[in-house]
Formats: sequence, C-alpha cells, structure tokens
Amino acid sequence: MEFSKKLQQLPTQFFAALVQKVNAALAEGRDVINLGQGNPDQPTPPHIIKALQEAAENPQNHKYSPFRGITELRQAAANFYKREYNVDIDPETEVAILGGTKIGLVELPLAVLNHGDTMLLPDPGYPDYLSGVVLGDVNFEVMPLFAENNFLPDYNALSDEVKEKAKLLYLNYPNNPTGGTATLEFFEETVRFAKKYNIIVAHDFAYGAIGFDGNKPISFLQADGAKDVGIEMYTLSKTYNMAGWRIGFAVGNPDIIAAINLIQDHLFCSQFPAVQQAAAVALTASQSCTDKLRATYESRRNVLIEEAQRIGWQVTAPRGSFFAWLPVPLGFTSEQFADLLLDKADIAVAAGNGFGQYGEGYVRVGLLVSEDRLREAISRIEKLNLFSSCAF
Repeated sequence: MEFSKKLQQLPTQFFAALVQKVNAALAEGRDVINLGQGNPDQPTPPHIIKALQEAAENPQNHKYSPFRGITELRQAAANFYKREYNVDIDPETEVAILGGTKIGLVELPLAVLNHGDTMLLPDPGYPDYLSGVVLGDVNFEVMPLFAENNFLPDYNALSDEVKEKAKLLYLNYPNNPTGGTATLEFFEETVRFAKKYNIIVAHDFAYGAIGFDGNKPISFLQADGAKDVGIEMYTLSKTYNMAGWRIGFAVGNPDIIAAINLIQDHLFCSQFPAVQQAAAVALTASQSCTDKLRATYESRRNVLIEEAQRIGWQVTAPRGSFFAWLPVPLGFTSEQFADLLLDKADIAVAAGNGFGQYGEGYVRVGLLVSEDRLREAISRIEKLNLFSSCAF
C-alpha cells in the first residue's frame, strides 16, 4: 500500500527520531540522562486523580460526551481566565474543548485558511506547527527569533509582501524552545499588527503557568483588543502534569472558536466526560500544586545554569517554560553537539535545528529530571573539556 501524497508530505516527526536514538542507547544498557524530552516527570496531583476516579464510576460518563464538551469544563475555563488574568470569557461562545492543544494547533489552519494562504510561524518553534501547514495545504513564512530581541519576532523586519499575504500568525510564550517570555507591550503591538493586516493570531500558552524570578507569564488575551483578532490555547499538560490525559482548550474570538468547534464536530466526539470533569476540578481547585511545581522547575533551572556557568559554558537563564536554550561550542553544529553528548556522555538533548533554521547553534535542555541528575549531566559534560573562554 502507498501512503497518500498528503501523508508523504508531512515533516519527519522530530521528537520520534530523538526517542529512537535514546531508546537505542538505553537498549545497550547505558545510563542515559534524558534532557531532550518535553514530558513532565512529576505525577498528576492526587486531588485531580481522585476527581477522575469518582467521575469514572458514574455510568452517565460512560456515554458519548457532548460534541463541544461538557458545560462544567467550559465554565471552569472561563472562571480560570477571570481568576488568573482578569479576562472575561463567555463559556458558550468563546471556549472550545481540545483533546490536547496539539490538536487545536494542527487543525486551526484547516478551519480558517484556504488552499495557498500563508501563515506566519516563529523560528525556532514547536515542530508540529508544520504539520498544520501540510494538512491545511497552506504556505508559511518564518519569523526569526533572536536572543538580542529577547526571542520576540520583529514584525518590522517582515517584507511588505509577507505582511500583506499573511492570514494566520502563531506565537508561543513562554517559548518552546528558547524559554523567552513576552511582555504586555509586545502583545499590544501584535494586536495592532494583526488589525492592520487582517491577520488571525493564535497564541500557544502551553507554559503559561511557568514563569521565573517572580514574573507571571502574560496572557495574550490581556492585551486590549486581543479577542478582536485572535485566540489563546491552554493545555493542562504542563500546569498540572496531565500530559497523558490529552485535555486543553482554546479561548477568545467567538468566530475563530466557532470554526474550531465546527471542524471538531466532524473529526471528534470530544473527550471522555470523566477526564473533562477532572480537568474542571484542576482549573477551579486550589492552585498550590502549580505553585509547588513552578518552584521545582525554577530550582532546577538555577542548578543547571549555575553548573553550566561553573564549567565555562556561557549560558543565559530562561525566563519561563521548563526548557533551557543553550549555545553549542565553536566547531559544532547543533546536531553534531547533540550526537557527541549522547555518544560520549550518555546525555540526550534536542538539537536546535530540529526547531527551525534559526535554531542552529543551540540545543534545548529540559528541566525534567532531578537536580542531582542535572548536576551529574554537567559533570559528564565537563569531562569532555569542550568549554573555555574561546569556546563560543
């Protein structure tokens, strides 16, 4: 059997290839410290698990879910945004329940763009954004993210032609992979840009709960006029360690939300109602578990950065997310350095070029192992004698 042309055009799944390399090393009995993953290492908080258990015992939840999710979860999402960001959300018209925000990000181009339309993507950025490009049969242009601009795109650097033809814009802050964060001023600039050129904005707020140094990440919807031009997608995967539960939501502009709901009417029958009820509990109960998780990631970040700087690795601390974006030494490409770390030090990192052409020269490191394992990783790297004052 031959796959369809559409499937053949899909980009290589970057993370799947990384997992294969790590699994091959593990199969050889090697003690691999996996810093390349984006999978939370902590368990889901007990009160959320208990809510799922109780909901799963209710026979009413064994039936089909309403196509557009249960009212309880849509209301919880609205309450969450009011409490956390002082943003008013109509649970009936401004919320779409998602089986994880990856689904929303991949399906959105199919819902709001036509063949040959153009979308703007951050580079470096989450690789699966490109899946939506192929499946939606659309074009894309990249917005380079540079350290000197705090990993924010410079809209003025885009050509007039690109600005005029763009129909959809993706942003992601706190950012994967760079760890950069956005300001309210930047989001306000984004709203003005989108209104001027009639562009839909989709903000991927996957790491919205993870900001460091006392700085809470900003929601795009906090910018004046944001709901006029766009939406925000929020996942429970990172905030509550619910990655395997596959639950999230989109909020914002009612027309865009309607488009998402309509395409999902034809693709899915929503999520298991018990999972939705547990998600509602996660959003509305005490957020002390999230505070504790954020502190854990910040402590790990501090250990990683201090240890890296100790061996002469000139790195900058991320401002948010659970990733660090670290430069590779002179003489190496991103992939060469990542392969060297796996082959010689049994350390897995994600090569920066897997996130786009402007990711070259970096590797992404996850803060998803214990502080002791982070110290061990840097100790192993130190023995490779790669870093000196002229290593960058």
